[in-house]
This record gives sequence, C-alpha cells and structure tokens, in this order.
Amino acid sequence: MPFTTCVFDAYGTLFDVKAAARQAADEGDFAELQNSWEALAEHWRIKQLQYTWLQSMTGSFADFWEITQNALDWALAITNLEGNLELRQRLLQLYWELAAFVEVPSTLEALKLGSKKIAILSNGSLAMLEAAVRSANIRDLIDEIISVDAVRVFKPDHRVYDLVEQCCGCHKQEVLFVSSNGWDAACATGYGFSAAWVNRADEPIDRLPWTPLTVVRDLSEILPLSDS
Repeated sequence: MPFTTCVFDAYGTLFDVKAAARQAADEGDFAELQNSWEALAEHWRIKQLQYTWLQSMTGSFADFWEITQNALDWALAITNLEGNLELRQRLLQLYWELAAFVEVPSTLEALKLGSKKIAILSNGSLAMLEAAVRSANIRDLIDEIISVDAVRVFKPDHRVYDLVEQCCGCHKQEVLFVSSNGWDAACATGYGFSAAWVNRADEPIDRLPWTPLTVVRDLSEILPLSDS
C-alpha cells in the first residue's frame, strides 16, 4: 500500500533541540555558557525524555512545558549553572523559537507537491508546537499538528500512535513515520507504521525487537521513500 501520509516527530526531527543553548552561548551575554552549552543541551534533552517515560510508566502526566522546565533545571544543576535566573529565562524563551533543520522546508514542500498529507506527532504541548512551526515559517506546510495532550500519555505508548489514524483519516499501513529518536522509530515500527530513523549523529541502532524500515542522515533522504 503506498504512503499517503508522512508523520514527523517534532523535537530533534524537525526542530534542532540544541539550538536554544547554542544561540544563548552565541549571544555573548552568558560567558559561563561558552564552554558548556553542548553538555547543557545534551543533559537537557536526555532528562526531558526520561521524565516523559517515567510519567507514562507511573500513570501520571505533566504538560510537556512543565517537563521541559524541570529537565532544564536538572541540566543547569549538573553543569554548575544553577541559580542564574536570567540564563534560565533566556533558554526557556529560546525553546519556543527553535530553529528548524536546514532541509526541513524544502523536504516538506516536496512532499506537499507529491500530494502527501503531512502531520506532526509529538510529545510537545499543542501551544509549543504551534509556536515552533510558526517561528520556523512552516505552518502552511503542515496539515495536522497532533499532541499527546489529547491522550495524556507520552510516546511510545500505543495510544499516542493511535492518534494518527484518528486525526489524519488514514490506515497505519499508509503512514511513513519519521523520527530522529531511534527508540521512537523502532516502537512506531512495532506499532505498524513504516518508519524512517533520521540518524543525524551516526549512532548505533537501538537493541529493540523492531528495526525501522530505513535509516537516513537527514530528512531530504526520505523523499524517494515517500514515493513508494
């Protein structure tokens, strides 16, 4: 069955999650960030994901913005940047304005020209996602923005993946799911999607029961696959 719908994870896939820390470091107002922004960004992202998993495992739910703030506080503490409220405020502000990866607009435009439906499926709150796509000037290229807010549980819970069929009016066999998270691409494969893993960091494949349909280095490489 040909793909009719391309569904993208947001953070790390469409939007560069390191951009906030990198930009804050480049602005020159926070000298203490110059040599630690990469470590801060990495800790922030890892803890953010861990908190979503723990919330799901314990049957609790917190808005992704709350989780993002808590993860940043942990990251600031471990990098000895805790207590700088101005830095914290700036990083959180920049998270609402994350840059899209350079190939994102052209890839989405090509998919639209190919009559594909384009959706985002993300752990992010709807408000955060709307802000991100508008800041990146790609809102007109997105047909559906799907947030876990609707089911109050995080990926990779199957109830999140269920939202695609419900919101896009397609069958799972028609979906090409694209994520920069290896675990997400693998679990989406187990769910029944055909998944592409965007492996920007050239990481080894996760040791899980499922493997994605394909592994690419950036989003432009999914275009031939979308014509299948």
